[in-house]
Amino acid sequence: MPCYRCGARQTDPVRGASPWKRAVRHEAQVLVCPDCQRVHDLDLDTCASCGSIALICRLGEIECRSCGEVRLARADEPLVTAGTPACARMPGLAAEVEAALDRVLGRS
Repeated sequence: MPCYRCGARQTDPVRGASPWKRAVRHEAQVLVCPDCQRVHDLDLDTCASCGSIALICRLGEIECRSCGEVRLARADEPLVTAGTPACARMPGLAAEVEAALDRVLGRS
């Protein structure tokens, strides 16, 4: 999953904690790269109780990692329909996958 803001993709992790952070934006889990974390206006969802942006989204619930409040995610219309192929949801993904396969398989 790329950074929601700049589209950067994670590289192979080094040992230790990842510098990438999980967050929630428009009721969906997103990743934020280390460079974008320095930006102050990330337009992320906040906790209604404590105002923290330390939220995680899982199984239709959004949990605040600061105060522990859990709420149901809104069941508005989905951002992506079930039949939409992954390459249409993530522009450039098909080209990245093709380039990675070419490298691994030794294609020119």
